[in-house]
Amino acid sequence: MKTQENFVLLADAYKYSHHKLYYPGTTKIYSYLESRGGQFDETTFFGLQYFLKYYLEGQVITKEKIDEAEEFLTQVFGRTDVFDRSKFDYILEKYNGRLPVRIKAVPEGTVVPVNNVLMTIENTDPECFWLSNFLETLLMQVWYPCTVATVSREVRKIVEEYFEETASEESKAGIDFVLNDFGFRGVSSVESAGLGGAAHLISFRGSDTLMGSMMAKRYYDAQKVYGLSVPATEHSVCTLLGEEGELEVFKHILKTFPTGVVACVSDSFDIFRACSEYWGTELKDLVLSRDGVLVIRPDSGDPVFTLLRVFDILFTKFGYTINKKGYKVLPPQVRVIQGDGVNVPAIRSIYGALKVNGISAENLVLGMGGALLQKVDRDTQKFAFKCSYAEINGKPVDVQKHPVELDTHGKLVQSFKKSKAGQLKLIRTDEGFQTVRKETPTGYEDQMITVFENGAIMNTSSFEEIKERAVVTAVQLIS
Repeated sequence: MKTQENFVLLADAYKYSHHKLYYPGTTKIYSYLESRGGQFDETTFFGLQYFLKYYLEGQVITKEKIDEAEEFLTQVFGRTDVFDRSKFDYILEKYNGRLPVRIKAVPEGTVVPVNNVLMTIENTDPECFWLSNFLETLLMQVWYPCTVATVSREVRKIVEEYFEETASEESKAGIDFVLNDFGFRGVSSVESAGLGGAAHLISFRGSDTLMGSMMAKRYYDAQKVYGLSVPATEHSVCTLLGEEGELEVFKHILKTFPTGVVACVSDSFDIFRACSEYWGTELKDLVLSRDGVLVIRPDSGDPVFTLLRVFDILFTKFGYTINKKGYKVLPPQVRVIQGDGVNVPAIRSIYGALKVNGISAENLVLGMGGALLQKVDRDTQKFAFKCSYAEINGKPVDVQKHPVELDTHGKLVQSFKKSKAGQLKLIRTDEGFQTVRKETPTGYEDQMITVFENGAIMNTSSFEEIKERAVVTAVQLIS
């Protein structure tokens, strides 16, 4: 499925003046993408393949699109000397509307420490020097799936850490389903749901965001549906008979799904009464006789204090065992899911509190919505797209900015926004990834590969390959 958007209009308005503003004689613009730091020390690269396939592959410029852009941009600028249709007519006539640029990038799923190059772009036709950074607007949007993939993977690291410390070995098979994506309704678009949802599925498989699995299949040739879910209630179900009918609704839910996993939001009126009097007393035998798991969901209140009280009640009512690591575990028919107020710091606090109170991490799964798919922005990992090299009147030129700024004491200091200079490559040594100049002899291969050239996609990654590259290892947990 190709986009219905007009490629010629997929840039910030000011970009259309740059073909005139670049210094006369410019024939090459070479730029790169990096994460300059941010909330996490490393970034999971993901999502570029979608943008290449959906927006850039094949013929993306036509006469009709240029005509539309000319009429539109004349009104945008209120003048006729900014947009120059001849620049796009040239690409249409010489390349049949295919883009004369080369893009190199690290293979998707690669986890790279911040402050390293992730992608480069350069024009392959000297007449189209302006095109490299014209594409910044669109290509920069890869920050979003990269950031969601990074957040999800960081949660995976936390979960694996606490499972290693407090959970039984057999329970580790369920880690794939500990963090569940509840973010579809909270994102800004269906496209965001697909990109963010697929990014989450690199590290986990629990998801209610169907578009994530669809994205993985359509653009990454996923061999199966990775996002899996279970029957679950919402408040419209559990409040249908009012407070006095909540117990009857709970009973109906258990009878409707007598086997398998079923999740039930239980805070509609009083989560503690629901756990103590309903699930733990009136329905206790029915719960324990099921060939499946009841997942009880609190959905309000402070996550840590609420969960500790809920577990205290459930341990009292249903009993518990002590696993080999010395932590309490509910009967296998009962588990808890926390889906409210969940973000990375909260997850660490929640599992830390469970550990301190002798409760195994295997008792709890998580649902994450806005904090996973929406409460991120380009500065979460400080993504930047900058020109680092040019050719002007036949001469190579290093391009770089290194601004100064005032610190809190009014002293001039180097800004973190200092950019890199020259043509770049990313090498991987025994010490890890390192960004160096392209001409630097290192004995190591460039980890970036050509993924797009002159309108054609040159290399692709399957979703299975991406998941394998992003796997969290025991070494990473220790570090």
